[in-house]
Amino acid sequence: MGDRREELAARIEAFAGDVIDYTAALTAEEWRKTCEWEEWSAGVTARHIGNHLGIFELAAMIVRGEPLPQWTMDDINAMSNQDSQAHADCTQAEALELLQRNRDGMTRFLRGLEDTDLDRKGSMPAFGGEVTVAQLIDFVVFQSAAQHLESIKAAVAG
Repeated sequence: MGDRREELAARIEAFAGDVIDYTAALTAEEWRKTCEWEEWSAGVTARHIGNHLGIFELAAMIVRGEPLPQWTMDDINAMSNQDSQAHADCTQAEALELLQRNRDGMTRFLRGLEDTDLDRKGSMPAFGGEVTVAQLIDFVVFQSAAQHLESIKAAVAG
């Protein structure tokens, strides 16, 4: 097994584990607190992080040499808002299930790669053009999803 992909899989497991543990510990009152940045409840924002962990589906498209959807950041934000509205009443169990399922899918995906697959490139306007698999995962999980987690913590701290 490659060192880079195993390191990335371990980082995903650790990050997702932190999100899952934090989400599982939220009280009903904390679940409903509004996150300032997203303007969604903490629960909806936690569920949204689960969507971020599902980025392996786009990464797999890059590995297979398939073109990525030509989404802009405005497109992604609109889809995120639409999804969050559709799941405004999500339960803690639903959010935890999505987080766990996509964590497991992401780590399985990564462990099935060769290290060189992390350097394969795709193109999407939202990422400023070309992006490698590793860059895509870094941005979506370790930058964007991490910001969402911090937003939840700030809302809960109140």
